[in-house]
Amino acid sequence: MSSGGMVYFSSFDMEKIAGLLSDWRSECPAMGVLALVPEAEKTQVAGLQIHFRQRKIPLCGAIFPQLIYGSEFRRTGLCLLRFDSMPYVALHDDLPGDAAEAARIIADGVGPRLDDDIPATLFLLLDAMLPNIGSLLDELYLSLANRVHYAGVNAGSETFQAMPCLFDSQRQAGNGVLALLLKPHPGAVLEHGYQSGEHSLPATSTEGNRIIHIDWRPAFEVYRELVLRQFGVEINRDNFYRYAVHFPFGIVRANHSTLVRIPVMLDEDNALFCIGEVPAHSMLTLLEAPRVDSSATLETLRLGLSQLRGKPAAAGLLLFYCAGRKQHMGAEAATEELRAFGQLTGASGVAGALALGEIGESTLWGYPLFQNATLVTADWGSGQ
Repeated sequence: MSSGGMVYFSSFDMEKIAGLLSDWRSECPAMGVLALVPEAEKTQVAGLQIHFRQRKIPLCGAIFPQLIYGSEFRRTGLCLLRFDSMPYVALHDDLPGDAAEAARIIADGVGPRLDDDIPATLFLLLDAMLPNIGSLLDELYLSLANRVHYAGVNAGSETFQAMPCLFDSQRQAGNGVLALLLKPHPGAVLEHGYQSGEHSLPATSTEGNRIIHIDWRPAFEVYRELVLRQFGVEINRDNFYRYAVHFPFGIVRANHSTLVRIPVMLDEDNALFCIGEVPAHSMLTLLEAPRVDSSATLETLRLGLSQLRGKPAAAGLLLFYCAGRKQHMGAEAATEELRAFGQLTGASGVAGALALGEIGESTLWGYPLFQNATLVTADWGSGQ
């Protein structure tokens, strides 16, 4: 299946892949490829790398729980996305734990390649197991400011078990970041449509993505009380993994925007682990997740794309959909949201993946934010 520079294969048929690459290279001799691979096919990555090395075609990619192509989620196969000219790509594995040092390594490669007259997007594919993504974004902004747009997603296993989920033609790695500098590129649009609750409480003790205390009490105890009071649902250790995805936290920011944080693990000390950091003393609210407004979310994405590109439709769109959002909404409703997205945006093709956290900006040329439960989308067309 194909839509311009986006192609989905239902299996790793190397003969068909070779034919496609030959056609692409005859059209664009300086081409490269971004490969999106579902977790069920992770053992195929090594063979794919050999295939690209033999043909001397640049490759980068990541492994996700599922893929998106058209209006469907897909557990098998692979998506290949063509760059007409391969951009700057750097695979940083085993980054230092210090966010400032990790950001310096990434920024040192990006900064010299920026031209302030050409709009650029720093697109980051990150291992979902990194515990300090929010801090990493803060430090990147200190280095690069608004010279780039910021966008990206988390790759990895939906079970949140460590795995080497990032790759280029030579290496496959975990605990790292795959940085792509796309230019010219106007950035991405991100939205979740969740509604904030009426009451908020301080996260009085946190460590990275671990909430230890809320309002000076064990985090899980407070979380249980909030869910019971607001939604009439009693959460305990036995049903936590079934219910927590439906009742995410929101971090209320000074500008009244809300960052979504989905609890994904519970430890013996009644501390909660979320996807993404929760800064100490953040004001937390329990989001009205059952009332997520899908129509408003999609309309925000459509308007944002129109504002970025200044035209009504794109040849193709890159789309990443949060795994937690899909789990909350259910497979049928999430698939319907994909279908509606394609119709509303008028895209000739849609390709992407189910992500484990998403990166967007607070405003145009704004500050990079790490989110959960969102859709993030960007143009994929000429120049990419």
